[in-house]
Amino acid sequence: MKKYILKRVFQTIIVLMGVTFVTFFLVNVLPGDPVSVMMEGRADKATIERIRHEMGLDKPLMNQYGDFLKNAVTGNFGASFSTKMDVKDMIRKSFVYTAKLGTCSLLWGASIGIFIGIISALNRGKVWDRILMGFAMLGISAPSFWIAIILQIILGLKIGIFPISGVDSVASFVLPTIALGSRYVASFSRITRTSMVEVLSNDYIRTSKAMGISEVKIVFKYALKNALSPIVTFLGLSVKGVLGGAVLIETVFSIPGIGRLMVSSVMARDIPLIQGCTIYIAFIFVVVNLIVDILYVFLDPQVKIS
Repeated sequence: MKKYILKRVFQTIIVLMGVTFVTFFLVNVLPGDPVSVMMEGRADKATIERIRHEMGLDKPLMNQYGDFLKNAVTGNFGASFSTKMDVKDMIRKSFVYTAKLGTCSLLWGASIGIFIGIISALNRGKVWDRILMGFAMLGISAPSFWIAIILQIILGLKIGIFPISGVDSVASFVLPTIALGSRYVASFSRITRTSMVEVLSNDYIRTSKAMGISEVKIVFKYALKNALSPIVTFLGLSVKGVLGGAVLIETVFSIPGIGRLMVSSVMARDIPLIQGCTIYIAFIFVVVNLIVDILYVFLDPQVKIS
């Protein structure tokens, strides 16, 4: 087990190194001068060259990458070109809102989706199964930003139950959570149904029923426990989708999260901010994948560690 964990940690470090390399060079080979974009034509050539020197942009790319990698290890991404604020502080403040939205969306999606999946599996082939899976297909097909706009119009403007923008109160996160989590309700329900149907067809389930064990105990103590492996795997993969989907949802609901921060950094060609946001998100994603891989082994004893 220790050897497996150390191997996965080493692979995670290699992936993060690859992310830093690709992020740095893709951003820096884009056409255009970030200093000229930042100054918006208000400075002469001599001033632009002086600023480029102060920022280290006149060094060879490999030297710039070495400095960037050395600082990135400590979480130091420098100051934003456009706001002059520390990138680390900007990301930390913005990520608080994204983390709240993402956590609420995953909790909403996983809890409701797993419940629907269990009900659908227990009623396999019946009317309730077709109805619930029909709604699941609709949830997967509908774009999250479209659901967000519909919710804003109906529950925000027409009925006036929830605010349609901002982060002033807990109620401000209700509509964004539903909009972002609706896709995961559908996905979790389909995965749970498939996994539960497979587990419920096993011999030990039929034996448990023949022994007179209650159906509730069979479903939640035996079946669901053995059906959790693909569900946990999808939960880890969903983090990427949540962070990606948050860009649109945060824009629609005017939430100052890391999604909006990243969009504004790209529009302003703010290289330190782009690099900081990308690596921060990549770090979260690979760490979650590492945790899921380790949990997978504990949840499924049949998995062999080689």
